[in-house]
Amino acid sequence: MRALHVTQPGGPAALTLTEIPEPTALPGHAVVRNEAVGLNFIDVYYRNGTYPAAYPLVPGQEAAGVVTAVGEGVEGIAPGDRVAYATQLGAYAEYTAVPAGKLVPVPDSVSLQDAAAVLLQGLAAHYLSHTTHPVAPGESVVVLAAAGGLGRTLVQLAAHRGATVVAVASGKEKQQVALAAGAHHAVGYEDFADAVRDLTGGQGAHVVYDSVGAATFATSLQALRRRGTLVVCGLSSGPVPPFDLELLRTSGSLHLTRPTLADHVPDADSLRAAAAELFAYVARGVVRPDVRAELPLAEAARAHALLEGRATTGKVLLTP
Repeated sequence: MRALHVTQPGGPAALTLTEIPEPTALPGHAVVRNEAVGLNFIDVYYRNGTYPAAYPLVPGQEAAGVVTAVGEGVEGIAPGDRVAYATQLGAYAEYTAVPAGKLVPVPDSVSLQDAAAVLLQGLAAHYLSHTTHPVAPGESVVVLAAAGGLGRTLVQLAAHRGATVVAVASGKEKQQVALAAGAHHAVGYEDFADAVRDLTGGQGAHVVYDSVGAATFATSLQALRRRGTLVVCGLSSGPVPPFDLELLRTSGSLHLTRPTLADHVPDADSLRAAAAELFAYVARGVVRPDVRAELPLAEAARAHALLEGRATTGKVLLTP
């Protein structure tokens, strides 16, 4: 079968299309024929070495498809089932062997393309807005990179929960994407803390979801009101450097967190419950996947270059 290999960390050219053996269904696993693979910035982190891993590896952590085989001990999953998975390396391939506990059923009301487009970022947006900081009606919420996959889903969920959402995005086109997703206001990155304070009567936001990292961290803190929460949920501009913890005290007793999906859905039951709620949001039109491009697996390097250059809006899928 065809798959993309990364033999050592590097730029987009490190992704090499190659032929490898089709996986078999080991005990506790199922083999999935990938119909659609979701492109995520975490794939870049594994490709360039930001997140350490054992190389060579097949990147990709999100896909949807059809089960072709199941291993010994697998219950509740059978060949022919429509499933999706996330947080399992190996999605950049025609077939992937996935631990059964990481598979979630895809209801008939949701297409496999939408499932692949929404699962990883949707699960993240779900825990960020429902658990990390449970967004409440009347709150002011700031979402950075609001036209991207995670940001756009966060906008939709926060607006659905009754918040006033300020989207931060570069350029009028991306700001319009965020407004169409349900944001009440859209501003650029330059001095966005001042814009947030103007829009909140000088108070600042209850929560800022910052997926950019190093380049925006200081401004995100400045955009918060007293006892506000900064959620660092991505590092697209690089890791946040060390800082003086006293800054949180002197800036208004602020809260800071860097959460991960694994701590919010630590087992199969919690994963499937969260995915079921997410897919219900999709079926009801609360979360509206925005697939802007579907590229062949062989063009993954170009897709990574577009993603790193912030030249994408919505979601990009790879099609094995």
